[in-house]
Amino acid sequence: QLRHPDQQNFLNILGQQVKSRSMTRSDLITALAFRFPKLMATDAEISVKEILDAIIQSLAKGDRVEIRGFGSFDLNYRPPRTGRNPKSGEKVEVPAKYVPHFKAGKELRERVEESACNTTTIKNRRAPKAQLFKACRC
Repeated sequence: QLRHPDQQNFLNILGQQVKSRSMTRSDLITALAFRFPKLMATDAEISVKEILDAIIQSLAKGDRVEIRGFGSFDLNYRPPRTGRNPKSGEKVEVPAKYVPHFKAGKELRERVEESACNTTTIKNRRAPKAQLFKACRC
């Protein structure tokens, strides 16, 4: 019997039956509610929303957010530049701006690397699989 309405969907994601799918906010909420059965789905939704809002608010103030073992969120400065309108080809001035940047922490990088060594279903659009597994220490 399912404890949560989306439990089967969550199990499919964890069991990698859905291989090309990204984890969405609702999947994260479902995972949290499934992991902690005493937590109501609405409470899990509020928790995820509050965490993401806190990260967004800190970045909006110009602060750095660091979550040990997971990674850090920071802002990168992009100076003003001259770009081109792809449709007309005319020059367009692009103003300076700050863009959010995420840097994975050591534990996250190690776990992803370990996972890549143990599976052959990794899809990397930038490098062939042969290049991915050359760096593996497996």
